[in-house]
Order: sequence, then structure tokens, then C-alpha cells
Amino acid sequence: MAKVQLDAHQKPPEGLKALYKKYQRLPAKALDEDDTIIDFSRAMCETYGDRLRVVRTVQFPMLLAQSSGLVDYISPNSHSVDVFEHVSFPGLELLPALLPREVQWKLLDRLLHRDLANQEHRTNIHAHYHVPYELSTPRTKAGPGPYAEERAKENEASFFNCDPNSSDMFNPSSPEIHKPITIGQFLRRKLRWLTLGGQYDWTRKEYPQVQPPKFPEDIGDLIHGMFPNMRPEAAIVNVYSPGDTLALHRDVSETSDEGLVSISLGCDGLFIVGLKGEQPDEEPHCLVIRLRSGDGVYMSGATRYAFHGLPQIIASTCPDWLDAWPAALEMPEMEGGSRFGSGRYEAWRGWLASKRINLNVRQMNI
Repeated sequence: MAKVQLDAHQKPPEGLKALYKKYQRLPAKALDEDDTIIDFSRAMCETYGDRLRVVRTVQFPMLLAQSSGLVDYISPNSHSVDVFEHVSFPGLELLPALLPREVQWKLLDRLLHRDLANQEHRTNIHAHYHVPYELSTPRTKAGPGPYAEERAKENEASFFNCDPNSSDMFNPSSPEIHKPITIGQFLRRKLRWLTLGGQYDWTRKEYPQVQPPKFPEDIGDLIHGMFPNMRPEAAIVNVYSPGDTLALHRDVSETSDEGLVSISLGCDGLFIVGLKGEQPDEEPHCLVIRLRSGDGVYMSGATRYAFHGLPQIIASTCPDWLDAWPAALEMPEMEGGSRFGSGRYEAWRGWLASKRINLNVRQMNI
């Protein structure tokens, strides 16, 4: 499809900005009581029955044949997801509880161990610091023992191999302006985003005219399997803490107008999207959605270029079966029993409990 020409710097409508500010300040109790928020933990037929319709189903067994390792161990009969569309927002697909627990944990491993330690993928830290990738190498090698797959991962590069109290430093490129930061500061607060594939230039709001790094094949297979109309070529992995926000914006830098994919991991977040009215003086149509760990959103069609943002990250909402990440966690209640994470990362236990990870994937080119 031909690209719609839009200004990346255009300001959002005033009505949408006012709604954003309202939900930025609203306390957790008020969020729980606000029945205008789409929250799939509530009874669907009573609350949204006349506004949401099922448009398709994602069948995880169908993804097994094309997976590169993120879903290939799920029981063939285990998982299918209804995809909902709001009647007033054509093309906005909502996929509650899209990713099974196993896939959420494994996806975090790939993004925040493997991909963060790959120097081809840039972060916000690169603008002002030299990133010491040698720190991601394990100091000792894991020997033989039970849980062979997990122990093999202990030999892989990850910044979580470091002691959180280590004095190892990220040195600034301009020491007269910035101070060095420790590994603990980097992972706990300073890391805000990581780019995969196409390396988006946030200052110029464009993709560089150079060959980008290869998009991770396993993540690309998973995303394309769930959203077959788009070709994963670039992603931004946002790392949020409570108090952080994502300002209202539109994604208009891609030459393709195929849909945008968003996957939520960790703490809940409020997602706001707005479509302009049909008349110039008409207020925008707005929607507020509470997204939980494992939920997916696909913005296509009429909502592909809608303004959207995250006014609030909701503290203390990371699922209890996930908040130990990256430390090891036993899940005996799952089929056959499961063990996730690694004992090597025990010092970082609970890191995810106060984090929200958004994986935002898009197709850059027609």
C-alpha cells in the first residue's frame, strides 16, 4: 500500500491531550473503578459486549511449524486467542492474554539477555556512553547438570551476568558533561529503550539510510505468525518503571503503512488511542485500554496513524509468576512442570517486578 504522508512533529488534538493528563494523575483505586477503561479482566459481555467484536483467532498450534524456538515447546492443544476489534476503531485489534506464560518468559530472555548484549542493537545509552559489552560475558562457565537447556543459557552473554553492586563503569563519551554510571544504574534505571533491526533515529525521527542489523529471526517468526499481514523489520523495546510515560505521538517514519504490533510484558500500562472526528471541529474519538502482561495490540487500517501513548505505568502489577525474572522460578503447576530463568541471575531476582517492557514491532519498507 502507498504511504500516507504525515508530519511526525504534528501535535495531538487538545481533547486527547486532556484525557492523557487525566489518566496520568488517576490513582490505582480510581483506575480499578473506572468502567470506561477497557479491561479484559472484567466480565466481557456485561461491560463491552456491544462495542467489541471477535474478528479472528490466533491459533498457537499453527505457529509450531514456523517457530524458531519461542513456541515450539507448547502443548499442541494448549492455546488459542480471540482477537477483538472496537466498533469505533476499525483496524485496532486487541489480543488479551495473547502470549502464554512460557513464551513471555522466553521472550524476555531473548530481548534482555541476548539482544541487549548484541552491540549491533543500539540503546538510549549509546548517545552519551561507551557501552562495555565485555561485561556481558559470563565470568564462569556452567557445567553439566539438570535442566540442560537452562544451564546452556548460563554460558550466553547477558549484562545480568554482572553483580548488581559491581563497580564496573559505563564511561561517558563527554566526561565534562556526564558522569560514569554503574551496571546497577544502567539496568535499574538508565536503560530506557533498545532497537532491533532498523535502528530508528529519535532525533531526526527517521531510519538511517544504511543496511540495518538483521531482525532476530525467532522473534520475527513469532510476530509474523500472529500478525501475518506485516513483515517484522524493526522494533523498539521500551523499558518503563512506574512514573514513566510515553507521550502522545504517531508512528509515521516507515515507508510501509502495514500495521504496528505492541506486546506487553511485566507491569500493567494504560494505553490511550484517539481518532480525529469526521468534522474539523469535532472532538477526537478516544479509547483507554488497560494492557496486562502477555496482551497484544495491532494498529492497522484507519488506526494505523492514530495518536497514541501511555499515560501511566501501574505499580505492583507484574504477575507473581513473572516478577522473579531473570532469576530461576519453578512452575510445578504447569504441564509436566517447568523451570524458567537461571540461578546465575539470582542477585537480580525481582528486577522485573517494577518494570514494564513493551515490544513494538513494525514493517519499515513497502
